[in-house]
Amino acid sequence: MAHAYTPGLLVSPRMRYRVRRVLPISGDVLVTAGQAVQTRDVVARTYMPGDVTPLNLANQLSVTAGDVPSILLKKEGDRIEKGEPLARTKGLFGYFKTEFPSPASGTIESISSVTGQVMLRGEPLPVQVVAYVAGAVVEVIPKEGVVVEAEVALVQGILGIGGEAFGRLHCMTPSPRDDLTADRITDACKSRIVIGGRRIHQEAIKRAIAVGAAAIVGGGIDDQDLKTVLGYDLGVAITGSERIGLTIIVTEGFGDIAMAQRTFALLRSHEGQEASVNGATQIRAGVMRPEIVIPAAHPDAGSEAGPAHGGGILEVGSRVRIIRDPWFGLLGKVTELPHEPQVLPTGSRARVLEVACDDGQRVVVPRANVEITGD
Repeated sequence: MAHAYTPGLLVSPRMRYRVRRVLPISGDVLVTAGQAVQTRDVVARTYMPGDVTPLNLANQLSVTAGDVPSILLKKEGDRIEKGEPLARTKGLFGYFKTEFPSPASGTIESISSVTGQVMLRGEPLPVQVVAYVAGAVVEVIPKEGVVVEAEVALVQGILGIGGEAFGRLHCMTPSPRDDLTADRITDACKSRIVIGGRRIHQEAIKRAIAVGAAAIVGGGIDDQDLKTVLGYDLGVAITGSERIGLTIIVTEGFGDIAMAQRTFALLRSHEGQEASVNGATQIRAGVMRPEIVIPAAHPDAGSEAGPAHGGGILEVGSRVRIIRDPWFGLLGKVTELPHEPQVLPTGSRARVLEVACDDGQRVVVPRANVEITGD
């Protein structure tokens, strides 16, 4: 077999894009089918139960568990404010009474005469879901959320850190071969999605956080820089829940890797436009890619989508990126495509290929462990 179809990161100047926007638990949907929505419009809302604070009043007030219900100044279901007296002992001959102020605001959820504990439920936590892209609601999922459709330009990355962010695109390097260093990050980057070229430097990330940038995008990043910024090794779990002050998206891989020319050109062509980014990444089952989504400035249902890059025929000479450990993120060129399956170090058999990596290594990996870059 001389070649095979292999997927790759999607880069499209114009395409139809659908996204599900759903709540973690049942709630209220605030929009209707067919309604036009903007990126930051709230489309659904709910309330998560507040945190529970257990209060052992028997120990706190030195009374028996059975006496706790009789010394409470509130009953189950009552609301109480922080600092308000929750319980008061009977004292001795009506004197020397001791009061216990509530340590938090909330509602009395339960009172136990067996353990002497009172459970205080905190304030409900509001949760709301925004549209994420400017488009139209094409489906309403009752009590859960909606599906939004829009015409967009889309760029997928290989790795992201942090969740959803919004802002105007702001290119800070003149070419995809220039590093994004701290001196390129200015106060003008506040609330912007900063676009770099080659490697994102650790100092640039720190500076971007300091000025309040929404996100930062570049071709590559050093794994040690990423570890320093996060404070721990990333591992292989799903990303997107990190809270470092901004979202990071890497489009190519680890190291000094220039952003693909077509990717850089596409992002730069939308300079100053509002965009949405999401750093959530998962490279195993249920693949998720970090993405930059740019709503079309003038949506036209009759317009033709531009050519999208995202896969193709895998053959000798194809440019590929390795997407599994231990060579995750390395770029190179296919030099061999053996026809017969081979035995891997794990003992399993799979079709493989040989890659001449840009760093000089030659490695043999399963075909499922690469994607075409199309550079």
